[in-house]
Amino acid sequence: MSEKTIIALESLASDLKRVSLGLQRASFGMAERFSNEALKRKKEVDTQTVKPYIKKILARLGPTLAQNDKDRTAEDALTYSIIIQNYCQKNGTK
Repeated sequence: MSEKTIIALESLASDLKRVSLGLQRASFGMAERFSNEALKRKKEVDTQTVKPYIKKILARLGPTLAQNDKDRTAEDALTYSIIIQNYCQKNGTK
């Protein structure tokens, strides 16, 4: 996995965490802004070099962030963030 992909995934994880925090604090403007950033970051990831479960998360990201249930979206965004962070720590270049 390239350094560029790792950076994109780490940035995506950070954006998703901010989406979750924004929704939990009822700061919907912040959540929307970082939601858009997360979708941009998703496009930067080279999906050919990541594990299948990360590909599934990336595929589900758009529908997840577009859910009407804000609590569920916050929970899912935080879960995805943690999974992606753990993946980067385990599979990143050393």
